[in-house]
Amino acid sequence: MTIRTTLTLDDDVAVRLERVRRARDANLKEVVNEVLRRGLDSIEGPRKPRKPFSTRTYDMGAQLVPLDNVAEAISLIEGDDHK
Repeated sequence: MTIRTTLTLDDDVAVRLERVRRARDANLKEVVNEVLRRGLDSIEGPRKPRKPFSTRTYDMGAQLVPLDNVAEAISLIEGDDHK
């Protein structure tokens, strides 16, 4: 998602951003986004580690319909006149 907005910068911030932009030969958008990300990371602090996601399994027994051949599966379920 990209949001387009107008941002009014204080003179000292604009000068610093321009200095960084020139030093990196980057565009202003790239520099502003990087600076904002770094600032937000420092304000929010380290992220809490997430618990690994796992899916519970359930043994459903033997496969009743072959799933590797769709036409055969449909034929078994709906009959040979399924078209």
